[in-house]
Parts: sequence; structure tokens; C-alpha cells
Amino acid sequence: MAFILNPDGSTAPKTDAAQPTDGQGNGAPMAPGAPGMAGPGGAPAGDGAVIKDGNIQTFMQDVIEASKEVPVLVDFWATWCGPCKQLTPVLEKVVTQAAGLVKLVKINADENQDLCAQLRVQSLPTVYAFKDGQPVDAFMGALPESQVKAFIDKLTDGAKAPLDQALEQGQAALDAGENELALEIFKEIQAQDQTNDTAIAGILRAQIALGMLAEAEEILTSLPSNIRTKADVESAASALELAKEVGETGDPVELRAKVEADPKDHQARLDLSVALFARGDAEAAIDELLELVRRDKAWNDEAARKQLVKVFDTLGGAHELTVSGRRRLSSVLFS
Repeated sequence: MAFILNPDGSTAPKTDAAQPTDGQGNGAPMAPGAPGMAGPGGAPAGDGAVIKDGNIQTFMQDVIEASKEVPVLVDFWATWCGPCKQLTPVLEKVVTQAAGLVKLVKINADENQDLCAQLRVQSLPTVYAFKDGQPVDAFMGALPESQVKAFIDKLTDGAKAPLDQALEQGQAALDAGENELALEIFKEIQAQDQTNDTAIAGILRAQIALGMLAEAEEILTSLPSNIRTKADVESAASALELAKEVGETGDPVELRAKVEADPKDHQARLDLSVALFARGDAEAAIDELLELVRRDKAWNDEAARKQLVKVFDTLGGAHELTVSGRRRLSSVLFS
């Protein structure tokens, strides 16, 4: 069954029916007038749109009055401004994801110099935040997406956007073992935000849990490097590598017997750790790998340490076994 992402962040089955502060973003100084055109990213028309092009004539309605309902960002830009071309798409993406929690009005500074003078806009891009009819915050320069999100989070008092709520629902389904539901939720999110690395990682983890290793591998290999190297995706990739190794290991009882018969059989101990992890005993798997590191750190090109890194990545950095395991690994390596 397919699912859709509702405006409130829930999912449902799909049916047929202030003065600006320097943001350290290399803002460009104001320059003389340049020919006017639509904002760098374009803007949908209509009074209900969350992103608009504005001017001094529409400022009262689109910014002052609108900000009494939801916060409004005002993006002052110009056609000649390089940093503006970097910032505006980021603003549009984050505001769109907020799904109504905040609005964006883009104003061509060259065509609205009187308005710029009233708000003391001295460099571009400059972004003002209006709330309850008043300017309450601002920044200059092309901030990265993470800082723009933090700016909006502060402005909206930490209210969660529908996309963030859906991500939480997907993770909750994954944690509960409802892998098919999780896969549908993450796919719906990714359909709306194709570069969302958290959703992509969720898709991969759900596919791994469902035994869809070939499908997960296909997605992973098709990802561009800027997404492939994201922490969430790297962690899912480690989980995929471990899942592929499971089929190559034997029965843990037999492997345990081999290790007890010959504690120096490093390959048997490594295979035992993989078999244990595959059967859900992550703690015992970590114990065996740490013992292997203690016995021979360099064996097989540091295979035990590398396997531990895969396990930690798969569990996640905040997992209690990861935290304690990394501490124990450091103790062994530097003892």
C-alpha cells in the first residue's frame, strides 16, 4: 500500500480521490541598479503561496499583515549578487519543507531601493524575519542549509515541519519492525525531497530489513557522492555490508566450538562475530571483535577493527553499545 504525506506531517494511505547580523556568508555590497527580473529561484503566484516575489507596494500585505499569522522571511537580492544565487534556493527549499510554518517574500533590491533604505539594507543578500508585524531577527550572507534551518527553528519556536514529523514516523516504524510501512513512508518523503539523506538512509535500512539487498545496493551505487558520503547514508551502507556478509558465515554454535578449540583461529572468531550480530546479539559480536583486536590488532589488515567500525556505524553513534564499544576499543588500541 502506498502512503501520502499530509500537511500536518501525518501519513495516510494513498487513494485515487531587528538589524541584520553578519551570517559569515560573504554578503555582497549593494551596487547601483540592475535590470529587474524574477527572483533567483522563481516564486509561485497566488495569495496562499508560501513563496512570493514582493515589492514596496505589496510589502504591507505580504509581510506586515501576513507575519501576524505566521513568521515571514524577506529575502533582499539582486541579479548581480553571486551569494544571492546560492542563498535563495536554500531559503526556498527550507521554507517549502516547513509547509506553512513560515513564508518567504523575495524582493529585488535594485527595484525597491526606497524599501532597502527604510530597512537599512547595506549588503546582499540580507534576510529579515518578521513576526507579529515587526522585524525580529535578520542575517546577511549566504548561510548553509543547516544554519538557515536553525534560524527558522528559532523563529517558529521549534515547531516541527510536516517533513520532520514524517521522518520521525518512519523511524518509529523502522524501530518497531514495521519495515514495509517504514519503507513506504521514507519513499514518500524522498519523492518530495529527493536529496533528503535521512529518508534515503531510511529506505536503505527498511530494504535491508526486508531482505531486499539487491535493491538497496542499486540505490546506494546510484547516489551522487555528496549524498553517498552523508553520515546517515554511510551508516546504512555499513548495515548493507554486514547484511551481505551474513550469508557467508556459518552456524554460531559450530563457530563457537571452533574458537574454543583453537583461540588463535582468528577467522573463526571474526565469522562468529558476524553470525552473532546477524542473529541480533550485537553485544556478544562486539565482545568477540574486541577480543580479536586484543589478540592481534594487525591481523588481516586490521579486519577486526574495521568490522567494529561497521558494527558501530550500523548501530548508530548514540547507541549505548557503540558508545561503550568505542571506549573499550580505544582502551585496547592504546594499552
